[in-house]
Amino acid sequence: MQLKYVGPKPIITHTGIEFDNNKEDKYAYLNIVIQLLKALEHDYFENKIYTYHVDTSRISDEELSRELSKYCPNIEELTTACNHDIEDEIQHNIQRAKESRTLTDQDKETLQNNIDIMHDYLTQRSINKGVYYCVLDSLADELVHDKISYIIAPMFQKFAHVLHSVQGVLLKRKMPVDTKLEIYQEDDKLLIKLKVVNH
Repeated sequence: MQLKYVGPKPIITHTGIEFDNNKEDKYAYLNIVIQLLKALEHDYFENKIYTYHVDTSRISDEELSRELSKYCPNIEELTTACNHDIEDEIQHNIQRAKESRTLTDQDKETLQNNIDIMHDYLTQRSINKGVYYCVLDSLADELVHDKISYIIAPMFQKFAHVLHSVQGVLLKRKMPVDTKLEIYQEDDKLLIKLKVVNH
């Protein structure tokens, strides 16, 4: 299955399908992660500050695909694993619907139909999430390997989300890396800074 945006997290019940707009599809953040990775693509020299102007404009699908395969070379196996995991989860939810003691037979059927309707949507979101965390791992590797002290980005929701996700990835490593997120204003611009506390 190819990568593409599908939308926010669905909430599937026997009464219908709603969407949680606070749980965005991870595909929406891939552009930002790739831009940050590209910004870090050079040799580093001690006590130097590097500037790379990123923006929220979307890179082409071809460029995104090319960059993703560079930073996440096992993308095919990852996609297969994500597909397998979500299939198990979907089957588990269908089984739970069938075994429910609180739903009527008609409600059970409606819930199963709603899960079936959202099958491809759920699969795509799972794949997008797997690839997102794969490229986040690459970004975390770059920060640690090149001993980067901090990244400053515009305080937009997507940048904040990505930097917060990187924090989580670094903290869950075998040798956890402590970081700190700061939001501050400079020259009438609101900025966010991810500071690496220990390497």
